[in-house]
Amino acid sequence: MGAQKSIHAGKAKIDVNVDLTHKLCGALLVPSLRNSSGPFSQIVGRVSIKHPDIFGGSEKLDLLWDKGLQDSNVVVAIRRPRPEWLSQQSFIIQHSITPEIAVHGMPVNRLSQMGSGGINISRFSTGVDLAEPPSTKWSTKTNIRFELEAFFLIQHVSLINDDGRPINLDHDGFPITCSGTSHDNMVVLKQESQYAVADDNKFSRLNFQIEQGLPLLSKWLIFNRFKCVASKGVRVGPALLVASLTGASIVGDMAPHQAFSIGGYGSIRGYGEGAVGSGRSCLVMNTEFTVPLSKRLEGALFMDCGTDLGSAHLVPGYPAIRQGKPGHGVGLGYGLRLNSHLGQFRVDYAVNALQRKTVYFGINSLTS
Repeated sequence: MGAQKSIHAGKAKIDVNVDLTHKLCGALLVPSLRNSSGPFSQIVGRVSIKHPDIFGGSEKLDLLWDKGLQDSNVVVAIRRPRPEWLSQQSFIIQHSITPEIAVHGMPVNRLSQMGSGGINISRFSTGVDLAEPPSTKWSTKTNIRFELEAFFLIQHVSLINDDGRPINLDHDGFPITCSGTSHDNMVVLKQESQYAVADDNKFSRLNFQIEQGLPLLSKWLIFNRFKCVASKGVRVGPALLVASLTGASIVGDMAPHQAFSIGGYGSIRGYGEGAVGSGRSCLVMNTEFTVPLSKRLEGALFMDCGTDLGSAHLVPGYPAIRQGKPGHGVGLGYGLRLNSHLGQFRVDYAVNALQRKTVYFGINSLTS
């Protein structure tokens, strides 16, 4: 339930999408993280502005503002025209505010939900995105694709409370930044590589992400953050079996909010976001078996499991240990997938290791 409108102003195009359904879903499924009493606090929407020639040299402007119930994200990107065989350059400015519940939230209801810890992350980034042209090899049955993308970003990360005031300690009096102040600064070089092979009966994907904190100034964070996701899908008759393995680790300077959180819809279903653990390292495995029930409807069985590899005590302030997170967990369940022209509607019913049951609703947009 909502409204969508497109406006053309000269060469520019403005898309406005307001979603009022999220107000109902948020009230039913997600506990409120802060006191939101403003007239627009319960509106979820997106404003997108595109201009094909902002400076007269075919430079493309993309401005995107996403507003959630508790978060917001603004991205301004200017893309320079370059030949297709050269790396594509984009200049990016981004500002986001998100509740930090995965690390500093409080597990409730047998780890099935996370309550607010009163901490929010305000992140300002500016930098350059370099995307190499993808190399693709086609045959009659197999598609092989490799992509490489690099980011050079300057980030200013501030920690604020629910009233918007800067803070540097959590509710137990432990520091929540690496610097000890209310903010951390860093220069990050990020590289992401993707490799995919697919045919009619199976597919394989491999994704590498490496972030390097560069020591340009003495008080800025120096670290190396690594994440790898490998997935494999195999058709078994009309059904599809998909398994994925995610491993990640960080070495060097680290603020607590940089820890890898485990638990939640995109990790281990049946748990709240970050309720299983948060550590310097993690390992998560997801397995899902889907069977077509009709032309558009599919049924799914899944199992998720993961661990922080005993690294919770390596996170400054030991937030996961203080909150009693187990550091490992297993979730089992089943679900339905409805495919439509609007995207895929997903419903999952999950049970965690403490026999706590959770229902998840989601939509995978065709444009995402």
